[in-house]
Amino acid sequence: MKSTKNIRTRFAPSPTGYVHLGSVRTALYNYLFAKQNNGTYILRIEDTDQTRKVDGAVDNLVSVMDRLGMHHDEGPGQGGDNGPYYQSKRLDLYNNRIEQLLDTGHAYYCFCSPERLTRLREEQQAQNLPLGYDKHCRKLSAETIQAKLKNGEDYVIRLRTPDSTKVVFTDLIRGKLEFDSDLIDDQVLIKSDGFPTYHFANVVDDHDMKISHVIRGEEWVTSTPKHVLLYQAFGWETPTFAHLPLILNPDRSKLSKRQGDVAVEDFL
Repeated sequence: MKSTKNIRTRFAPSPTGYVHLGSVRTALYNYLFAKQNNGTYILRIEDTDQTRKVDGAVDNLVSVMDRLGMHHDEGPGQGGDNGPYYQSKRLDLYNNRIEQLLDTGHAYYCFCSPERLTRLREEQQAQNLPLGYDKHCRKLSAETIQAKLKNGEDYVIRLRTPDSTKVVFTDLIRGKLEFDSDLIDDQVLIKSDGFPTYHFANVVDDHDMKISHVIRGEEWVTSTPKHVLLYQAFGWETPTFAHLPLILNPDRSKLSKRQGDVAVEDFL
């Protein structure tokens, strides 16, 4: 699969424990595709969820990759012109980007309490309705928002998902895929603790690091429309997507850390 683009791929694990066999398979596709096309292979650590971070996980990851001969061209310990390569060190960049979306009206403050969101979910479940945010805070006036911010009320920042549109992208493996925007939630971009969600940080980082091809597991197919909407909101070019089939157990269930021996260190 040759390409004339300036190829830049990335492997972006979370430092939450040992290296999973499926993660290495994903990294291998990114590594080989970059090398096949004289491109650049990047290692990025997605550590915005500090509660799940495991001490020593990054050193262990780099050690495993080195033993496998998959050396990254940019990333921790290697440097590069597009860092930092730890998401936790990129918070100022995310804050600048979210201000862009707020200024253009593509994002909005949501002050709904966890209790209200729980009630909303329970009501939707009771009525067999699709689960998702009801866009309540889209209607808040600028004056109300400023008053709530001044009072120090907790908030998240959500994407204003366009109504009644089709989100379309082409997957190198699956072909053309199409999703109805009315079935896509107004996703949270910035959490109440000020940290970005995975989806927001992922898109900002892929753009800023000039990633040309996003190669990842098929479990991310349903999240891709959310990512495409973010690219469109920013006015950025969308990368090429390729979603790999999952590695399965003999019973056709997803290969899980809770089932069997799937740590790469143990195979080594």
